[in-house]
Amino acid sequence: MGRVVFIGAGPGAADLITVRGATRLAEADVVLHDALTDPALRELAPRAEWIDVGKRGFRHSTHQAEIDALLVEMAQRHAVVVRLKGGDPSLFGRLEEELAALARAGIASEVVPGVTAALAAAASAQRPLTRRARGRSVALSTAMTRERRLEVTHAADTQVFYMAGHQLGVLGERLRAAGWPADTPSLVVSRTGWPDEARSHHDVATLADASARHAGQPTVVIVGAGASPLTLTHEQDQAGAPEGEA
Repeated sequence: MGRVVFIGAGPGAADLITVRGATRLAEADVVLHDALTDPALRELAPRAEWIDVGKRGFRHSTHQAEIDALLVEMAQRHAVVVRLKGGDPSLFGRLEEELAALARAGIASEVVPGVTAALAAAASAQRPLTRRARGRSVALSTAMTRERRLEVTHAADTQVFYMAGHQLGVLGERLRAAGWPADTPSLVVSRTGWPDEARSHHDVATLADASARHAGQPTVVIVGAGASPLTLTHEQDQAGAPEGEA
């Protein structure tokens, strides 16, 4: 009986994986990988068998039950099985189901965190997700439910919506209905972490304008304080909470 290591590959380019993730990946006998993981990561595990179990919205995808069964089967045949997930395994990655399937089969597992798309998008755009005095909370939400409904709330000063690329216009409408003012800053980032990453700046009222640029791509939308331009004032540096407070 082997073990399964869940590794967050990060969003996009291979060098966004963590050192621990790269070390564990190099130990793999077999790798079950997501659709959005960089093929260059294969260089870290050249002797491993690589199996594509990727999922993409509105496209043919591997069913979750198939992935669960395959993880158990591979762990019964190999010493080290890596489940390589885009971003961080714990965020919208169906980690709970896969951990439960292994636990029921008595198979040991480990989770190695990764950089999630929200953090990478904020970093590349230089838009800190938290801001002193006006951005003290962040919510990460999926823009798509299992029934493919778009559900929107106003849960934090900064809200990040994953998997929003196909419904940017509707997202803007739902944000208004949820209480976000029309002029609330919004940042749309697709292909986060890749060389061809695209970014565009909007407000809630003009989110639909981003559709042509980002449609069909893995997209995150940052709304609220974390999407606003930097405030370059000395007074702000002297006010608010101590540096490092979330």
